[in-house]
Amino acid sequence: MQFYNNEVDNYKQDHYQLHWNEKYNNNWSTNLGLNYTYGRGYFEQYKEDEDFITYGFDDITIGTETINTTDVIRRRWLDNDFYVLNANVNYKDAVLNLTTGLSYSTYHGDHFGEVIWARYASNSDIRDRYYEGDGDKYDFSVFAKATYQLTEKLSLFGDLQLRSVNYDTSGIGSDLVLFEIDKTYNFFNPKAGLSYNLNDQNNFYFSYARANREGSRSDFESNPNIKPEQLNDLELGWRHKGNALTINVNAYYMLYNEQLVLTGAIDDVGAPIRDNSGESSRLGLELEAAIQVTNTFSIQPNITLSSNKNNETITSERWCSSQFRKNKYFIFAEVVASNAPVFKPKENVQLSFLSKYVGEQFMGNTDSDASKLQSYFVNDFNITYEIKMTKIFKSILLSGLVNNIFDEEYISNGYYYPYDDDFSVPGTITTIEGVGYYPQATINFLVGATLKF
Repeated sequence: MQFYNNEVDNYKQDHYQLHWNEKYNNNWSTNLGLNYTYGRGYFEQYKEDEDFITYGFDDITIGTETINTTDVIRRRWLDNDFYVLNANVNYKDAVLNLTTGLSYSTYHGDHFGEVIWARYASNSDIRDRYYEGDGDKYDFSVFAKATYQLTEKLSLFGDLQLRSVNYDTSGIGSDLVLFEIDKTYNFFNPKAGLSYNLNDQNNFYFSYARANREGSRSDFESNPNIKPEQLNDLELGWRHKGNALTINVNAYYMLYNEQLVLTGAIDDVGAPIRDNSGESSRLGLELEAAIQVTNTFSIQPNITLSSNKNNETITSERWCSSQFRKNKYFIFAEVVASNAPVFKPKENVQLSFLSKYVGEQFMGNTDSDASKLQSYFVNDFNITYEIKMTKIFKSILLSGLVNNIFDEEYISNGYYYPYDDDFSVPGTITTIEGVGYYPQATINFLVGATLKF
């Protein structure tokens, strides 16, 4: 395999937006937003010993030799248009804040591949397309959300959304397989809760929400029968805001049906592959704080503890078939913690030291040693200095950042997929594990300047 110095993602977007906000009186206001995005670009790649049939080439016969493979440089293109309309009306008085509105978006994308060079071009012309397809997505929703002040201390909030999504694709995908999807999903997403202000410093809240999420194009490419995800989320929290201490505590319980989770595998262009996981749940506690120790020194610790489980998962993929019952979701770290001491010796100078710990996790939803990522602890140092100006600029903010200051060698991600090999030894099936790691940068530096007008 050869290295190719122009293996690049070359993608551009143009954005056009129009926003109109109008306030009629102290109670009524409206918002209208229009957006158009034009995107286009390609992924360029050098490939060795590709079969002619992949690109629609005819075999070449030279004397007694038949040539049917070639090295090529190919581009996989995406050319897309995206239109969005958002409109809402708001009514607000002393006890009620009500917003209702709608959103509509339409997306059209052309996907095609072309050969821009070949060692043996056969019957092809430059930029011949060896696959071509298109995809459309239509998304329409209406919603109403409100906050109602029941008493001076207690308020209720609710949010109702009806959403309809349609996928429609045709043609050949990048894997040269017919890719035709015609799916329509209708979702009802409610949310409700209450908030209680004990006093000026302490607030307690409780909420319930249901959310639905459809698969993406890459999900359908890996599994045309992918199902939408449904989440029921319960949250209970406490917020404290004092002069020297701020605390946020949030406990959650998430119950999923057909959660879209990473399998650990990647497709032929490196995109992560997801699949449904049956019934699953996540239970967790999030704590974050800001503590002003002195006038010039503060600390900002936070920690997340979680337990993530499959209640029942049945997976049938192109590389393996398996069933898990009441297993952990190994792909999520159960402990993530960080802390940021901040020192401000002067008003315009700040030094901070960010430490982060990520617990043991796995790249796939099994506890295979090959899939295991060790826990890691990294530290970054940041310094900023602001120069106040009287002419041209309001100020100039100079910054310096040292990432991974202790030069730690660690791996934060990768890919993993087991598959059944029934060809190695006749009459046997051997499970083979494909593994790849993404090592992170050791010590590195970044300096910058921000000009404020």
